Amino acid sequence: MPRILAVDDEPNIVRLIQVNLERHGYQVETANNGAQALAKIKANRPDLLVSDVMMPEMDGFELLANVRRDPALMDLPVIMLTAKAQDKDVLEGYKTGADMYLTKPFNPQELLAFVKRILSSGNDGGDDRYSI
Repeated sequence: MPRILAVDDEPNIVRLIQVNLERHGYQVETANNGAQALAKIKANRPDLLVSDVMMPEMDGFELLANVRRDPALMDLPVIMLTAKAQDKDVLEGYKTGADMYLTKPFNPQELLAFVKRILSSGNDGGDDRYSI
């Protein structure tokens, strides 16, 4: 069963992600900020990371940059799920290494489609990046 780490400082959002993905057979762990997420990723690497951007302690872009700098994690697929929807934010997400970028408010079915797409692709750590 694929393991997903969902990171958001809003309890209702992280719960919405968790419930919807678990309903479709995914095992979902949660974190409330980027620092907590990075510790969880290093302790027990998930198959996919779904992360907000605006969070305390370490924002999502910083979390993503840390993941991409770590040779053991650099191929971890990442979906950014955030209210930061301006073109410059989306571009920063992709430049930092996001595989997909989904803006809030979001449709849980769209998130599920992105998750299925990434996990079924068998991300092998190559240079291929996903785009919407």
